[in-house]
Amino acid sequence: MSISRRTLLAGVGAASSLPIAGARAQGAWPDRPVRLIVGWPPGGSTDGIARIIQQKLNDALGRPLVIENRGGASGSIGAGEVARAPADGYTWLLAFDTHAVNPALMRLPYDGIKDFAPVTLVARGPMALVVHPSTPWQTIQDYVAAAKKDPESINYATSGAGTLAHLAMTQLADAAGFKVTHVPYRGGGPAMQDALAGHVPSYMTNLFLPMPHIRAGRMRILAVTSKERWRDLPDVPTLSETVAPGFEAYTWWAVFGPKGTPEPIVKAMHEKVTTVLRDPEITRRIGEQAADVVAGSPQELQQFVDAEAERWAAIVKKYDIRAEG
Repeated sequence: MSISRRTLLAGVGAASSLPIAGARAQGAWPDRPVRLIVGWPPGGSTDGIARIIQQKLNDALGRPLVIENRGGASGSIGAGEVARAPADGYTWLLAFDTHAVNPALMRLPYDGIKDFAPVTLVARGPMALVVHPSTPWQTIQDYVAAAKKDPESINYATSGAGTLAHLAMTQLADAAGFKVTHVPYRGGGPAMQDALAGHVPSYMTNLFLPMPHIRAGRMRILAVTSKERWRDLPDVPTLSETVAPGFEAYTWWAVFGPKGTPEPIVKAMHEKVTTVLRDPEITRRIGEQAADVVAGSPQELQQFVDAEAERWAAIVKKYDIRAEG
């Protein structure tokens, strides 16, 4: 369902602080292709989520949804492009969980929280510690014992320095009393490739990427970061019940627009995205990748991101974590 020019201008007129660019949206929205910026290389979980929803969101918009990968700096390059884009409804960001972490890690040319219009929390799911099948560790207790016996002898991969997986692993190692060596990659895809090849023995990641390889026996999962065992892996323990009581961390994906995007357009985008996410096929496909569709309101997303930013900023400060690794 499109927005008429009269409805759009009425919504803009109610908020005089909105940028002129937003107020000059021409005709019905959208009347041309819409860009979805993914701040990560192809092959990672954020790109995977984008590809899952692309076709049905094309149909819902009535215009092509063009996915553009702008990888680098833990997603901040792509986020920066969206922050600078005209607030006219034609550029959106599919953000990863690092979106709430980056403000505490690096000097950004934009406000990582305030320079975006929240649309919806797309999905969230547990992370997991996985290892190559050639390694001797059969359980998370084996892994921790080996790391304690020979500190920093074990390498672990993440999708980048300062990512939520990096922060979570740092917090876990401190809580369980062991040390491992971080090997940051430029995205989940490259990290997954090296983990599958055995070039790095362990990998802390969301379950989205390794789930097919776990099922095929190409990766061994030791534990998940959720509060309770993951429904599709009932035999896999949580970190909380084994080596780090109370430990809990989740990965997530969300849609944002540039700050000042007219409220009627944000509302329309929210309706289109959440309708797609609630499609049984899309819900199933995201669920198969070990994530739960959320599809909440813009207000709920803002509250969620504010809480995530506060939590992980405290971890960054406590452990003096740096984006450059």
